[in-house]
Amino acid sequence: MLRIIFLGTGGSLPTRNRNPSAIMVNRKGELLLFDCGEGTQQQMMRAKTGMMSLSSIFITHFHADHFLGIPGLMQTMSFMGRKEPLLIYGPEGTREFTELFKALGYFNLKYEVRGIELKPGDLVEREEYVIQALKTEHNISSLGYALIENLRPGRFNREKAIKLGIPPGPLFAKLQKGNPVDINGKLVKPEDVMGALRPGRTVIYSGDTRPCESILEASRDADVLIHDGSFADEMADWAEESKHSTAGEVAALAKEARVRKLILTHISSRYTDDAEPILTDSKKLFENVIIAEDLMEIEIPYRSG
Repeated sequence: MLRIIFLGTGGSLPTRNRNPSAIMVNRKGELLLFDCGEGTQQQMMRAKTGMMSLSSIFITHFHADHFLGIPGLMQTMSFMGRKEPLLIYGPEGTREFTELFKALGYFNLKYEVRGIELKPGDLVEREEYVIQALKTEHNISSLGYALIENLRPGRFNREKAIKLGIPPGPLFAKLQKGNPVDINGKLVKPEDVMGALRPGRTVIYSGDTRPCESILEASRDADVLIHDGSFADEMADWAEESKHSTAGEVAALAKEARVRKLILTHISSRYTDDAEPILTDSKKLFENVIIAEDLMEIEIPYRSG
């Protein structure tokens, strides 16, 4: 399972229907949070994501709309009896901010919270995936993130296995797990009956940024690109000055990168009543695009083949 839950999809100012930035990824029950704007813990409750399986928070930058939800979330989990460590990753300043979060409210946390600073290109390695920090172009130190799953085993060729003398049953499972088996003195290796390795899934989250080369390269053939789409194209000058992106700019990037799905977020409050101009501008160049809405959920399937 790889599910994305959009907890906050607004721009710098919250609106009546958009909270500040927060995106939850549920991967096989492990929760990863990308940004944590004000009110994120309440959005988690509304979405019924749970909290105690949250292993890590990845902050893109330290503008208030991307991190103000952290202190309250930390304290709530402590009240709930959390014991497992919480890791907070982010750009320069993350360690200092994490210590400030821990000191707020004179509340003694009952679990470890550790801030870890990343630079573009750094990898956070987990058993079945990595998170790569990406260079972005905002008006303060900032990062984007790529969640990249490991390659998956190829498909098991049942007919070929039987032809090689492997009886259906436990030996099939052994081969599928990557272990050779001995049949009448003949060694059958997994590669003898398994197809080519298959790709895992890739999700890119840009955070606040101008369209940039590093996001483009990381997004090539990605399953999902979640990108700053703050403005319609008519606001191009302001997008450039404030270091955000327009819908058309992001659509052009997605088209060049050949992403499978583009999701625009960080929608400016000027589009509170009607975000259709953003969608219209993006669809001129890239058809498979949607605008994120608070509490929207999408499941990312494996690619066929």
